[in-house]
Amino acid sequence: MRGLTLFLMLFVNDLFEPGVPQWLVHTKAETDGMGLADWVFPGFLFMVGMSVPFAIDARRKMRNTDINILLHILIRTVSLLIIGVLMLNSTRISPELTGMNRFAWAIAMYVCVFLIWNQYPPRSRFRNVFLAMRWLGIAGLIVLAAIFRSGTPESPGWLITGWWGILGLIGWGYFSAALIYLFAGKRILTVVIAWLCFLALNILSQSDVYTLPEGVQRIFGVITGGSVPTITLAGLVAALIMRRKSLNSMQVFLTLVISGIICLAAGFILRHWFIISKIQGTPSWGMICNGISFVLIALLYIWVDVMGKTSWGKPFEATGKNSLTTYLAPDIIYYLCWGLSIPLFFYKQEGNTLLAVGGSLVWAFAMMGLSGLLSRIHVRLRL
Repeated sequence: MRGLTLFLMLFVNDLFEPGVPQWLVHTKAETDGMGLADWVFPGFLFMVGMSVPFAIDARRKMRNTDINILLHILIRTVSLLIIGVLMLNSTRISPELTGMNRFAWAIAMYVCVFLIWNQYPPRSRFRNVFLAMRWLGIAGLIVLAAIFRSGTPESPGWLITGWWGILGLIGWGYFSAALIYLFAGKRILTVVIAWLCFLALNILSQSDVYTLPEGVQRIFGVITGGSVPTITLAGLVAALIMRRKSLNSMQVFLTLVISGIICLAAGFILRHWFIISKIQGTPSWGMICNGISFVLIALLYIWVDVMGKTSWGKPFEATGKNSLTTYLAPDIIYYLCWGLSIPLFFYKQEGNTLLAVGGSLVWAFAMMGLSGLLSRIHVRLRL
């Protein structure tokens, strides 16, 4: 499912909005509704939450202490926040003040990210070379951050956290789910209570019931807003349902479907007070997306795990295993084509819907293939 959501993310992110049907693209912030693109990101967040029990339990089997795991969670979260902020600011750069072309700055930033967080082959005779490459990436990011400037000569600016970017949101969602599972473990009732608390926090924040100091809001606003943790914790609950040994396959399926129906009902009930809006992060949108994800993972569970229909999903499985590489590598191609004026994206046309949609589908499949190719030559990002 993670591979499927990544494929859809590549597809909808590439769509040329004026040339495709509105139900495929993001709905405007003030519009009550959602399209396919408005589910894709929360679908991935749901999978972030689902992966947490498997990842933490795997580390415990390797005899990692909870302190070691907590340190890993913090490092992984900070890494995602750093990359997210850099990606967010790559569109704000002032070439005149920075002294560097914005496309060149962005490409250099992505190259440094790959140098730092690539999973180099273990026990290689080139270990020292790989270590030097990692330090080169760190030095490069420091330099790029130091020279970065935005704004105007009269009012120059520097890096901002803003809304943290997509990877930053994933980082905060992962942080919330991982901390709760680290301390709550397999106690599903405790996790459900935490999930409902974040849902309540989302409702209260959208109702303007409380305000936090600006500094706290700027840093921890994603968590205090409740929207992102509500989605990742839904995924965590789904994983705990699937791993519950007291349930047989049909009981797991039915529990997931019923959970999805409850989430969908809650979302449409909340719609009476909050519009469905991804941009605003409303609780109605979040719960409807959770409902879709619960039902989808239930259907895939029956189709793949129970019925053994796995061959169709091999390309998506490979993509899901290299999710960060799959997500970031296309951006380098975008910036290269824009900077060098390469007409690769000729299919982005307003007057030809079939070409616009078909071109983005081909792009998504091509980027999945690129991720697989990069994996074969040991280019795999791991945090």
